Parts: sequence; structure tokens; C-alpha cells
Amino acid sequence: MEKQIFRIAIDGPAGAGKSTIARMAAGKLGFIYVDTGAMYRAIALFCLRQGILPKDEEAVSLAVKEAQITISHVGGEQRIMLNGEDVSGQIRTEEVGNTASTVSAYPAVRAHLLGLQRNLAAGASVIMDGRDIGTCVLPDAETKIFLTASPSVRAMRRFKELKEKGIMCNLQEIEQDIIERDQRDTSRAAAPLKQAEDAVLVDGSDMTIDQVVNAIMDAAISHGLKVK
Repeated sequence: MEKQIFRIAIDGPAGAGKSTIARMAAGKLGFIYVDTGAMYRAIALFCLRQGILPKDEEAVSLAVKEAQITISHVGGEQRIMLNGEDVSGQIRTEEVGNTASTVSAYPAVRAHLLGLQRNLAAGASVIMDGRDIGTCVLPDAETKIFLTASPSVRAMRRFKELKEKGIMCNLQEIEQDIIERDQRDTSRAAAPLKQAEDAVLVDGSDMTIDQVVNAIMDAAISHGLKVK
């Protein structure tokens, strides 16, 4: 019998827990997990290393041609490679995240990564998360999820995460950064963040991680996913 290919697209704002949720759901379903946000963070890291100002669209658009982003999976974990270097740990800073939010708005950057993202979803069951997966990258995905949470909840989650790492931070500043990032992501001209018309809305503000994972799996099953 032919193997079922099933794609789950998860979109939503920064800090909604997309990566954690998608990774857990992928593990339960035996799917490949693709974190597209990490790709944009790798581009951002490349620009920062080159001394390119994030707001200089022309310079970023030229430089992105020299940034080769690939994904590998080691022990079930996704690793992000930038020109052959594993930068998985270096792309998780606030500076890289904010830079990624800016450069990801540029059409040249999105075009550079679009083909890779679609190729990763060709011929395999995947859970892919980002800002425009259901609307642009995989518009024909079998299940689309729009995962969100209130800015205050997202800020508190990020605050606790940074504190656990021993990083000094300010809760109000984090929440303001999140609000500003939401504004950039929803108002950009190229592939803005928005809920696809056929996406299932999941607000995880008052839900546990397991409850969100189960909600996504239930949505996929209702859209035809066959589970053993």
C-alpha cells in the first residue's frame, strides 16, 4: 500500500510555542520537523557577522546569495547549517531573533529559502512551522494550524526561558519587543503573518503543551490523517 504523505503547517506569532509544539507532535507522529524560523535566523546571523545593517534591504538582498542554508537531522534533532557550519546554538539570541524579523520581510530573502522549504516537504510527511507556511510555503497542506497566545503570556514564557539560562532580562522590554515583532510580521509586504482561511485557530494562552499537541493531532486526524 502506498505510504500516506501528510503535511501539517503551523503558523503563528513569535513566542507562541510553535517550535516546541511542532517538535513534540512530529515525534509522536513520526513526521519530519522543519523549523523555518531557524532558517531566517541563520540568514540574520550571516548578516550580523558581515556587519550588514538589518534595515539595509539592498545589502541584505545581495548578501543572502552567499548564505547557503541546509538542514540535517542528528539523533532526531534538527541542525541548522550555515555555509557548512552548525549554527544551531548561535541563532537563538534576542539580537538574531529581532534581526530575523526584519530581514525576513525582504522578498529576496524569502525567495532564497522558499525552494528549500518546499523541497523538504516533498515526498515526506512533515510538520513545518513559521509565519507563512499555510498561506505561502505549503498552501496545499492537508492540515493548517494558526497557533497563538496573548503577548503577555508569550513574554512571560520568554522571560522564564532566559532567566533559566542565567540571562539578565526585563519582562516589560520582552513584551514590547514581542508586540513590535508582531507588528512587523503582520504588516510586511512580502508574505505577512496571517491566519489562512482554512486554518484551525489554536489559542494556547491557557493550555498546557500536551493539550496544544493533542489539539493539533486531533485537527490532523479530522483532516484525514491515519494513525496507527
